[in-house]
Amino acid sequence: MSSSTVESTEGLKLLAAAEAGEDLGQRLEQLNAIGASLSAERDINRLLESILVAAKTITRADGGTLYRVTEDKTLRFEIVRTASLKYYLGGTTGNPVPFYPIHLMGKDGKPNHGMVAAYAAITGKTVNIPDAYTAEGFDFTGTRNFDKKTGYRSKSFLTVPMKNHENEIIGVLQLINATHPGSGEIVAFSPSDQRLAESLASQAAIALTNRMLIIQLEELFESFINLINMAIDEKSPYTGGHCQRVPQLTMMLAEAVNEMAEGPLAAFTMSDKDRYELKIAGLLHDCGKVTTPVHVVDKATKLETIFDRIHVIDTRFEVLKRDAELELMKEKALLVAHGALRAEHDAADARHRERIRRLDEDRSFLRACNVGGEAMREGDQERVKAIARYRWTDISGHEANFLSEDELKNLTIRAGTLTGDERQIINHHIVATIKMLEALPWPRHLKSVAEYAGGHHERMDGKGYPKGLKREQMSVQARVMGIADIFEALTAKDRPYKKGKTLSESLEILGKFRLNGHIDPDLFDVFVRKKVYRRYAEMFLDKEQIDEVDEAKIPGYAP
Repeated sequence: MSSSTVESTEGLKLLAAAEAGEDLGQRLEQLNAIGASLSAERDINRLLESILVAAKTITRADGGTLYRVTEDKTLRFEIVRTASLKYYLGGTTGNPVPFYPIHLMGKDGKPNHGMVAAYAAITGKTVNIPDAYTAEGFDFTGTRNFDKKTGYRSKSFLTVPMKNHENEIIGVLQLINATHPGSGEIVAFSPSDQRLAESLASQAAIALTNRMLIIQLEELFESFINLINMAIDEKSPYTGGHCQRVPQLTMMLAEAVNEMAEGPLAAFTMSDKDRYELKIAGLLHDCGKVTTPVHVVDKATKLETIFDRIHVIDTRFEVLKRDAELELMKEKALLVAHGALRAEHDAADARHRERIRRLDEDRSFLRACNVGGEAMREGDQERVKAIARYRWTDISGHEANFLSEDELKNLTIRAGTLTGDERQIINHHIVATIKMLEALPWPRHLKSVAEYAGGHHERMDGKGYPKGLKREQMSVQARVMGIADIFEALTAKDRPYKKGKTLSESLEILGKFRLNGHIDPDLFDVFVRKKVYRRYAEMFLDKEQIDEVDEAKIPGYAP
């Protein structure tokens, strides 16, 4: 061989080495970029898919499979890809993987070393096979059957275990048929392919483990939230449903706003992180009710405390009727003693019947007053005060007003069943909610939970509570939750003091709230225009509540 030929050969080797080095450098850069992207991915399916696609890319593999180790010691097929066959299963494709899991242990209890993927998972070792058809020690029967059905030729295999930071095998990455970068022919996976795949598998395992840990923490956190709501539910069955329905209605309205492409809310958008943050805020919006006394939360009637004191007043009416009977008997005895005429006896009986009739009417009236309503008339309040001045003799023999000051105060409540003091106790739940939520060390993607949850009792005109915020001081999310909270309360059928209103009744009230500065007018328009109320009703309301709605008649709304 001439010196010139030697020099030429050496030159080609150096050129090939340089090209190989350059190629490896490029693939290393790819690997670094892939590692960063994997760490940022939140969705498990997309993460798994990205891992396999990345592995195929940097090793130039035509096909590949990603397995995950299950708790029952099997390898579950998660993602299957074969580019030349256009064969895509699992992940974001929506196509389920029809293959049975691979058992890591045989029926005899021995490790399944016959399947290459199982071997890698059991031993933690990478397996690099140039040609499956000539390889010894592994069962490729399934691979051969697949090839027969599809006309494919499975040749080179690179099977890499995925180890997490605790050196536990959590999955297996299997790549099939490496392709030559120049000719495109099927070749064996090179040592550099193997090192790159192993590095990627390590990064992927850590990214997957971190994502699973985050998911587990999120599930734990949501379970803790559910425990709080369960505690509220146990205290009061009337508010437990509220804690579940408000978050759902909040998300419905928020999604409707997110879809707006024009109008004053067109700039509002939500990412997946934003959605999760709002969801958590919705679930926690009434967590402060754990501090609210049960007798206030569950006050179904105006006189209810531990029991409904209307029954005590019923007893007093019976005492008055008994006294009336005694007075009649005394009066008749005197009439007999004085030889009174029959007409005088009849007149006494008539006066007694009239007295009993008035007492029965007053009793029924107070019973009706005891049930909370939208607005008690002033005339009814004055009648209660008049009845309160009746005199009766108690069990101690002392004469007293028929109603105590506290009973009078409760029975003349204008709206609902709560006194002013009790309403302040109820209203304090939002203060407690804010204190509880602001005390938590929220991560950055949940930093607004307290603001969203704590603002649902504020008004657009600044007359709400607890901070008296105005519209411009509140986030869109907090304003959304305010509408959801009100509409749920109007339509709720599980409250002890009222019946659930119909759609038309609720929208009429909500429309008036729009006009008087109570709720956000733009959000209200979206609520109606996008038929959010209808979708909510179909999920949660009784059929008799879902009446026809003439949107043109809703106060403040222009179709």
